[in-house]
Order: sequence, then C-alpha cells, then structure tokens
Amino acid sequence: MNVKKPRKPKSKAARVLTSLLVTLVFGLVYFYLALPALNFQDSDFYFFLVLLCLVFMVCTLFNSGFQIDPNGGVREYFRFVKSQCLPAGVIILLVLAVGLVGSLISLPIFRAADYRDLLTVQDGNFAQDITQISFDKIPTLDRDSAEYLGDRQMGTLSDMVSQFEYSNDSTQINYQGRPVRVAPIAYADLIKWFTNRSQGLPAYVLVDMVTQEATVVRLQEGMKYSFSEPLNRNIMRHLRFHYPTFMFDTPQFEIDEEGQPWWIAPRVVKTIGLFGGTDIQGAVLVNAITGECTYYDDVETMVPTWVDNVYTPALIMEQYDYHGTLVNGFFNSILGQRDVTLTTEGYNYIALNDDVYVYTGITSANADQSNLGFLLSNQRTKETRFYDAPGATEYAAMASAEGEVQDLGYIATFPLLLNIAGEPTYFIPLKDDTNLVKSYAMVNVAQYQLVTVASSVSACEQAYTQLLAERGIAEPEERPETQVSGVVDDIRSAVLEGTTYYFIRLEGGEVYYTISAVQNPVAVLLNVGDQVTIDHAPQAEGEEASILTAYTLTIDGKAAPEEPITPQEPSAQEDDEPAESLPGAVTVPILGAA
Repeated sequence: MNVKKPRKPKSKAARVLTSLLVTLVFGLVYFYLALPALNFQDSDFYFFLVLLCLVFMVCTLFNSGFQIDPNGGVREYFRFVKSQCLPAGVIILLVLAVGLVGSLISLPIFRAADYRDLLTVQDGNFAQDITQISFDKIPTLDRDSAEYLGDRQMGTLSDMVSQFEYSNDSTQINYQGRPVRVAPIAYADLIKWFTNRSQGLPAYVLVDMVTQEATVVRLQEGMKYSFSEPLNRNIMRHLRFHYPTFMFDTPQFEIDEEGQPWWIAPRVVKTIGLFGGTDIQGAVLVNAITGECTYYDDVETMVPTWVDNVYTPALIMEQYDYHGTLVNGFFNSILGQRDVTLTTEGYNYIALNDDVYVYTGITSANADQSNLGFLLSNQRTKETRFYDAPGATEYAAMASAEGEVQDLGYIATFPLLLNIAGEPTYFIPLKDDTNLVKSYAMVNVAQYQLVTVASSVSACEQAYTQLLAERGIAEPEERPETQVSGVVDDIRSAVLEGTTYYFIRLEGGEVYYTISAVQNPVAVLLNVGDQVTIDHAPQAEGEEASILTAYTLTIDGKAAPEEPITPQEPSAQEDDEPAESLPGAVTVPILGAA
C-alpha cells in the first residue's frame, strides 16, 4: 500500500516570491483598469500603494497556512506582520504618514496667501471690453438644447444609427469665427465596437449655436481614440501609457480650423504643499485619428490658438473662490468676512477675440439675491477680469424672464451676458419642455424688472433698446446706415413657430429683407409695386448676404389699384419642416426657429 508523503512546507523565500508574483499581477490589472498616475501628488497613487501592500499581506497569510492565533487579538496580527511581511507594513505606515503630513501642510489655514494668489484678477471696463456682439455671433442654445439637436440629427442617418450613437459629451468652441458645440459619436454597444473598431468612429456632430443647425461631419478616416474604446485606444489609457507620471483633467474634444478632431488633455499640477493649489501646467494634444501625442509645456505661448478648452470652468471658479474668500486672510473668511466674495452657482460662455471665455457672477458671502459684478476668464490662457456691475443674480433674472411667459410654460436657460446699448444685459433663450428654443428674453442686470421677450433675437433687442430709451437709461440707439428705399418687386411669406414672416425684395436688388407680422403689422398690407423704406441689419463684412433682418418697414406709396397683387401665404408648416427656399439662398436661418 502506497502512502503519500506529506508535502514539505514552502521555504520562506518561496512564499515571498509567490506573494510578490500575485501582488505584481494584481497591480498590473488594477493599474490597467484604474489608471492612477505614478505621482506622489496624486492621492490615488497612495491608495494604489496601500492596496498592493494589503494584497501582499493577504497572500503571505495564505502561504503561511494561516499560522496565526485568532484569539491573540491585535497584538497577534502585529506579530505576524513583523515576522512575515515587515517591509509591506513599513510602506503602509510611511504612506499614511506622508499623506497626513502632506494634507496638513496643504491646508488653506497655513497657506492662505498662496491660495489667494492662484488666480490673478484684473479690473475690466465693461463698455470697452465687451463690445456689442453681432446677431450672427450670439449663441441661442444652451448645452442641453444643443445636445438634443445633435442626438436628433444622429437619428436621421440610417447608415449610422444602428451602429453608433450620439455621445452627449459636447464641447463649446469657436470654429471659423462662430460659436459651435462639437461632440464625437460613440459605439452603440460592445458588439458594435468589435465589428467597427478597425475603421474607428466615422464622424462627429457639430451644432451651430446661432442658427441651431446640427450637422454630422463625416471623416475620411475614422477616429481610433475616444472614451468609447474599452481597451488600449481608450483616450485615458492611451494618455496614461504615454505619460505615466502626469495627472490629467478630463480631456475635451475639439476640432481645429480644418475640421480635424483632437483631444485636449490639460496637465494638472499641485502648487501648494503636496496636495493643494490645483492648477494647469501645459496640455497634451492627441490626434483622435492617429493617436499622436504632443505635449505643450506653456499654455499661453505654446498651445495652438485654435485650442479653446484648457482651463475648465470648475477650476477657474474654484480658484476665484479662494481668491475672493481669502482676500483678508483665512480667519476673516470664516469670522468677519470683510470683503469676502464668491462666484454664483452657474456659468456660461462668451466668444471674444476668437477665444472662449467663461462667465460667472460674483456675489457677497451672504449669497443674497444680488450680484456685485461678474467675472470673465479666458479658458485657454486663464486671463481673468472682474467687471463691477451690481444687479440681479442670474437666477433672479431667469425667474423674471419666466414670469413674462408663464402662460406658455417656457423654461429659462442660464443667461449669457451681453453689452446692449452700453448696458450689462442678460440674454436668456426660453425653451419648451422638449428642449427646443421658442423665444428670447433680455433682462437688465441693474434693474431686472426691465424685461423684453420676442420670438427673434433682433426683435427682442429692438424692443429692449426702446425700453431703455423710454426709461431714460440709454439714449435711443443710433443704428448704422442700413436704410434702403425702393419699389417692392417680390414678396414671399412663411409661417415659422406660429409667426408669419414676410420676405421682401426690391426692384434691382437680389437681397430679401425679412420681417415678422408680429414685429411690424403693416407688412400684411404690402403689394408688389409699393414704394417702401426699410431699416435693416447691416451685412456682415466680407459676406454676400441673400437675406437680411429688417427692423422697421414703412409704406411710402401704394401700388396702382388696378393691379393689386397680394402676397401668397402658404399654410402653416410643421415644426420640423423647412421653409420654402428663396432665390439665391442656400439656407434660410431664422433665429428662434427649431
């Protein structure tokens, strides 16, 4: 009878090697999935080290055959650690000590001046810095509305909708001088990724924030690197393998002036103590098609000017809150709160000088219903200016605008700050419960009871400037020389969003002037052959416009009575059906139309 010999216990060296091998495999898997930066300023790195030490201890416990007395209490566990895995225990104590000391020396109570100086804020002149924006540069959508339009446009493409979906992760940029939102598409599911990964993502979605037009832009070569990639081509994993010690903010999707897709990954650094003073030091630009990475160390002088998103609104607002609360020291921020200011809850974007600026209001520490002014900060360079403009908070202005259309149930979006007739003015698109913009409001910042609402931006601005003039706040606006007189040669009309718009062409001209019946009821009396005078929006420099917005229209002389020709008005169209195309016009962008 053969009796098995008892297995010899492993030697201590074998047990250690086995534990190290298991710990190494676990560490590689965890690093691949969690992607911690190998950087002592990253708190995730400390967690990673402690986790590896604990895995090593557990493996050692298994390899020792659980040779530990459970009745020995905590002392017995310390004895086991000391005898079997002393280096791992020492590393855990060191990590905890460094983390504790690093956190203490990074606290604002000890470094208030350093936190205050994270952001340099200059005083700005509103009338000089914030020039009146042309109507063709004013964004009329918020993020939710833009993403709704982008998702709806994806649904119209039968060859893509079964394989891809809208990512709902858009970025606002300036593209060829216009404010737009861009977002990559994503694989519909894991199976769709597996069958399409060799070609990559074939398109991205671009939404014009002015005309509200969504376009799916197809690429000659698909994007191989994105967040929807589950393995090595995942953009965060790709960045980590190229820059294992860098800490990154969330990469933002952008396109350059030629329409090529990129990922902009700001490099995060800690500038105060070990964990405090979060700031940006350079950025990595990743070609979304090829995966080629380029690191620019200096944001202001090295990062290409077409890049719009390096400093996030959250970081800028956090740094200003430190600047505003610690202006007179740490204890003043809690007790006396003299001169303490904070940013308001929301923010929006303004396009200035081909850059995107984040806008937010500034209020006192009491967080009352009034703002002291507002902040504009360049998202590429972090150049920041404060504008003294006391008045209503953004949410008070939103409530005021909603009160004007409470019977319609429209919802106010977060305001955009404009300079209208030299007055700081909240511009607020109003949307319905389907996220489509239906109307526009302008609210005076200093006197938020001064509100105008209209179905188009131009009509809203005209009514607002007239209201300011009536209240003596601003002089009547002197418009540029954009008056034209002539004989009506052609009239067209279309019903858009329940409002009738008339398109008028004069003899010898090619431009149509558009005006709504609500804005100027005399338009319904027009006949071909009438002598009219029209005040209209100026033509954009360098552009040949086929349609211009009319502000006012007056009939100087009626056509002969024996040949009356009345304009033909088509039946009201559905919301999603485009208006009839006009001669010489590729599209007919009517502000306020869905």
